[in-house]
Amino acid sequence: MAIRDVLMRGDLALTPSEEKIVRLLLTDFPTSGLGTASSLARRAGVSDPTVVRLVVKLGYEGFPDFQAKLLAEVEARLHSPLLMMETKRQSGSSDSAVLAYLDSVTTALQKATAATPVQTYERAARLLMEAKGEILLVGGRFSRHIAGMLAGYLVQFRTGVRDLGVLSPQAFDTLADLGRRDVLVVFDYRRYQLDVMAYTRQAAALDVRILLFTDQWLSPISDLAEVTIVSPLEVASPYDTLAPAIAQMEALTAQIVSTLGDDARARIERIEKVRHANAVTLDSDAEGSGMRKTSGPRKIPGPKAAKQDEKA
Repeated sequence: MAIRDVLMRGDLALTPSEEKIVRLLLTDFPTSGLGTASSLARRAGVSDPTVVRLVVKLGYEGFPDFQAKLLAEVEARLHSPLLMMETKRQSGSSDSAVLAYLDSVTTALQKATAATPVQTYERAARLLMEAKGEILLVGGRFSRHIAGMLAGYLVQFRTGVRDLGVLSPQAFDTLADLGRRDVLVVFDYRRYQLDVMAYTRQAAALDVRILLFTDQWLSPISDLAEVTIVSPLEVASPYDTLAPAIAQMEALTAQIVSTLGDDARARIERIEKVRHANAVTLDSDAEGSGMRKTSGPRKIPGPKAAKQDEKA
């Protein structure tokens, strides 16, 4: 169990002095736990033995053990692909590397199922569909593509959806119009991107409600989020996987679809009519081969038409 989760356990019987230490650790996590036991005790206004008793009560052998595990978590959160290249280098043939990787992704997906309760998805769905203002979506270098996918789903269900994409100075200008009626969906995974955190903190200061997708180490944004969906990242590769994150995003979409009302269904029908009228997809534009034929600006000729053209 992550140290933050240990500190937040609801079954802990803490004395008032121990509560002060836990509160300090959570308020300034993880920095407050990286100094000495004496410095932590001094900042919390308690005695040194109280700190030691607390960490033992939490299940650690002593303060050195607690701090070693805390440092390991911090290091894991900051690992880059370069640092992990040697430790995760696969031996043997390329086939074994492929199979090992795919097997590890399967394991990560299984862990993702247990990482976030179903009730959290339900809360997230209500947050998105009941928002009176805008839904804005943002992510990091790779995760912003998942944000864009979710935006593509949400725009079919409701109005006021905006994918911020790359956070340019113009994107930050959108903060001027945000408030408590709006929701910001953030995808932020380890090595946590500074511009994403900056935008989210400023949005939270404007009372924008935050839905966060993050990893098991928790982005610093988790302190600001109303709802957090957690995904494991580690696989047999120097690069973290986002496959569980995509699955969780699609699971949230499935939860939304299961609760759609008449207004949302009517919106999807209107969007489909627009797509058919403009021949956006193959099924709305093709003729022949048993596919549905609809009017549109361009037609794909069937086999007979193609032969007639050749003869002409």
